[in-house]
Amino acid sequence: MTALPVAESSSVVLLGSSRYQDVDLLPDIPEVARNLADLEATLTDPDFGIVPPARCVALLDEVSLPSMGRQLRTSAEQAKDLLLVYFAGHGIKAGPRHELYLAMYETDPHEPDFGSLKYETLRRIVLDSPARAKVIILDCCFSGRAFGDELAAPADALLGQLAIEGSCLLTSAQANNVALVLPGEAHTAFTGRLLAVLNEGITGGSEFVTFDDLYRGVREQLGLLNLPMPLSRSSRTANDLVLSRNRAFRAAAGASMRRRFDEAAAKAAAGHWPAAMADLQALAADQARILGPDELDTQRTRRLAAHAIGATGNPREAAHLLRELLEEQSGAFGGDHEETMQTRQLLAVNLGEAGARTEAAAMLRILLPDRRRVLGPTHANTLRTQHMLARNLAYLGARAEAVALVRELIHTCQSLAIDVPTFDWARRDLAALTGTSESD
Repeated sequence: MTALPVAESSSVVLLGSSRYQDVDLLPDIPEVARNLADLEATLTDPDFGIVPPARCVALLDEVSLPSMGRQLRTSAEQAKDLLLVYFAGHGIKAGPRHELYLAMYETDPHEPDFGSLKYETLRRIVLDSPARAKVIILDCCFSGRAFGDELAAPADALLGQLAIEGSCLLTSAQANNVALVLPGEAHTAFTGRLLAVLNEGITGGSEFVTFDDLYRGVREQLGLLNLPMPLSRSSRTANDLVLSRNRAFRAAAGASMRRRFDEAAAKAAAGHWPAAMADLQALAADQARILGPDELDTQRTRRLAAHAIGATGNPREAAHLLRELLEEQSGAFGGDHEETMQTRQLLAVNLGEAGARTEAAAMLRILLPDRRRVLGPTHANTLRTQHMLARNLAYLGARAEAVALVRELIHTCQSLAIDVPTFDWARRDLAALTGTSESD
């Protein structure tokens, strides 16, 4: 798999028992509540998660087994792409075959049939789901029993019970091990490492975290502390099932894409606009997919890519794209944000090049005092806005006002020894407007 599950066609069910009626036999595990809360936040994260909040059901300390079963079955039946079911709490071995039961609040370890969720029942509900891919993650004592009695054999000889296409099973403890809570930690040991892999990512890994990546990452972290090793079983290609975006990949990719932006911007500065435009459009697509469309880096690339379209001969299309971007940025950042103001300026530039000089000048008249207020009158971007306003006014025939703006700009640069490209452009424009030499 090379893509995330279809979010609106997937379901996540998080089950957890942190409190028990008979604490002498089954001590409370308060960390389970944090397990569920943080897993829910991680798996529904808008940038890195796999489902929206409406497709994630978290059932903590459910007293009614029938009610919990109905909610579990409903989520399983609704899933068409991915079904992921997680349980954290006590696990119990019982019956002549030492089968696994998932303990609930009223569970009696001596009579688990009447107050526990039998793993086989959970397994059957999952397998009955129409979901293309199915994942069960168990964080409980004796969770290895989910693999059957063969769990006492070497790990590479074990056969899981989920031997159907697209199924994965990950357990926190082998058959006769207990799941652990380490002193001072907010989560159980297994789920804490599971969250670490999902929230920190895998350095040097690919764009996505697969089921196999998750298992190996958790196993490595537990191994460093000499904790019980988790077990994993999957059928056929299910190991490659994508469960998250790799946060570490995004960080590394962000740095790499900033270098790509700098290279494209250098081409634009050198006047190689067609090449810059192609590079920027490809980069913007990658950034939107990996970083997200709302990231500042993505929006900067979109802005320069749109401006490049104008520089290659289509300022009207550039203005249309910049107007869309400006609407997004104004809503997200406000009009005074420097990114928004830069988009306002490039929109005005392309409107002017497209022949809409009156609208361009009107925008620049508003932008200039905004930049003077936010950045100061001597900032390079403020001076650039002043120069662009003067040029548009000159095109509209307001020569006296244009000359006044240009002279003020030149005087500011000379008196404060400001060395910016705008200064040289302004001197040339003043000479053209007044019919004098640049040295006058």
